[in-house]
Amino acid sequence: MSDPIVLVEKDGPVAVVTLNRPDALNALSRDLRREIVKTFQALAKDDDVRAVVLTGAGRAFTAGVDLKEAGQTGFALGADGGDIDLAKGLEAFPWPIIGAINGFAITGGFELALMCDVLLASENAKFADTHARVGIMPGWGLSQKLSRLIGISRAKELSLTGNFLDAETAERWGLVNRVYAADELVPAAIKMGHDMASCIPDMLKKYKKVIDDGFDVPFGEAMDLEIKRSAEHAASVTAESVEEARKAVTQRGRGQN
Repeated sequence: MSDPIVLVEKDGPVAVVTLNRPDALNALSRDLRREIVKTFQALAKDDDVRAVVLTGAGRAFTAGVDLKEAGQTGFALGADGGDIDLAKGLEAFPWPIIGAINGFAITGGFELALMCDVLLASENAKFADTHARVGIMPGWGLSQKLSRLIGISRAKELSLTGNFLDAETAERWGLVNRVYAADELVPAAIKMGHDMASCIPDMLKKYKKVIDDGFDVPFGEAMDLEIKRSAEHAASVTAESVEEARKAVTQRGRGQN
């Protein structure tokens, strides 16, 4: 019996999802894409989960789409529907997704990384957008997301050269938050997941959504959106609940000194 192509392990409220096709550098076959979507759908319904760490087995996060298979099934991946639509599958997940980029994140793999809420990288991580070199247009958001993260000039440099970006430069450019030694990456991502999961659950979902929704519209509209949702949420807040939470936050802050 073959090993599962997606592994899921739980560390309390944090689920670690590992792409498990190491011999194929975790290439995103239709089967793997389908399994990723199914996994996140199942975790969204798991009442114990509050955050996910997404990583890869072996030398790669994922080297991108399985080109041999795509040659038979088509390259318009942004038009994927149903149970293999990675972009919609991860966008629908309500809890934070921390990408633990352990190795190569190339083209479609780079796009999958950009579907995460926060990126942490191993010292071995390398990013590349080779769409222009292999003759495929991105369809999962890379052409729009990357420039918003690192600036349009740097995004054009990466996408129009196809050159590799090392982990240290990715951190300096603001693509990843931090770089870790290889054996420290997933534990650090899990710890961040626990930090996020310790927030008020309803607030964790609402805050992620208002950030994402606001990022999709002009700044003025985003400010109006925040005010509207703040007013809606305020109806469920009491002075007593805020004071109790404030005491817990203060105590936590003392413990981190």
